[in-house]
Amino acid sequence: MTDFAYASRLKAVVLPALGLFLTALLPSCGTRTDAEGNATAEAAEAAAAKPAVVDTVALKREAMRRDSLKADSIVKASGQLPGSILPGKRIIAFYGNIRSKGMGILGREPKEQMLAKFRKVQKEWQAADPSIPVQPALHNVTITAQGSPGKDGKYRLMNSKATIEEVIKWARENNCILFLDVQVGWSDLESELPKLEQYLKSPDIHLGIDPEFALKTKKVKPNRKIGTYDAKDVNYAINFLARIVAENKLPPKVLIVHRFTQGMITNYKNIKLDPRVQVVMHMDGWGNPILKKDSYRDYIVKEPVQYTGFKLFYEYDPRPAPHHMMTPKEVLAELDPKPLYIQYQ
Repeated sequence: MTDFAYASRLKAVVLPALGLFLTALLPSCGTRTDAEGNATAEAAEAAAAKPAVVDTVALKREAMRRDSLKADSIVKASGQLPGSILPGKRIIAFYGNIRSKGMGILGREPKEQMLAKFRKVQKEWQAADPSIPVQPALHNVTITAQGSPGKDGKYRLMNSKATIEEVIKWARENNCILFLDVQVGWSDLESELPKLEQYLKSPDIHLGIDPEFALKTKKVKPNRKIGTYDAKDVNYAINFLARIVAENKLPPKVLIVHRFTQGMITNYKNIKLDPRVQVVMHMDGWGNPILKKDSYRDYIVKEPVQYTGFKLFYEYDPRPAPHHMMTPKEVLAELDPKPLYIQYQ
């Protein structure tokens, strides 16, 4: 009950009773007291009739809590929510930015050449592990860390609406899900993720967050130092996606969290999972396969969250010799647990 409603009810109960008490004590003032008592009762009734102030934030929070409890019960009964991608499929993704040749395979080659290569990779993975279907994905860096501060000094830039709509079209034409990736620079997830909400309301669009370019100190430009996220940042992203799933009655979202050093994620034990969001901790390092496998073991397996991912680099893994880009069979044979998200850059 709000303070306002409580006060109204108090007036309605106490003041009329007080009027009767005064009538008993002062009979000569009966007419005036009755009039005042009636006026007071009418005022109290009018006040009580006014609608109480509604705390919409609290109501929304309670609705989300009920949705989460319902989701938890479904997961306990069946193992996952309807429409979940993981662990029933292995996601194979091509990463980059369709407007940039330097960010990854997604934009490095002409569209049709890139898609032909991608289809070949999907077949390789399906042949390497026929037991689990391949789910193709495009992974587009949509909010990108920058070397210059920009007008607001945040060192990041969002793709244009036209670019986002184009990559959505690419994905849907090729039966892919789409990940929109975020590099916040000197900004933060609370400021950047709402910009993507209109797109994340679609069931086939998911999210990636990259702590490498999250510079909390505001003293170093992006790409000069490896950034970091704390569990509370990951939890914000999880809760943000969970709300979108609940409000729009969507299947669970997949959240990719990049990582290749100890410090990129802090307090991992405090990450709070939600059945409406499937979290992939993604080993994002490049180079010698031995070092990549060590990083996977030390930063992904030893600090488990939910599902695991592994990145392969067309340009940086094969050099210098004897380095090479691991094949699907090598990844599956040499990594435990076997990653369910594979990204090619």
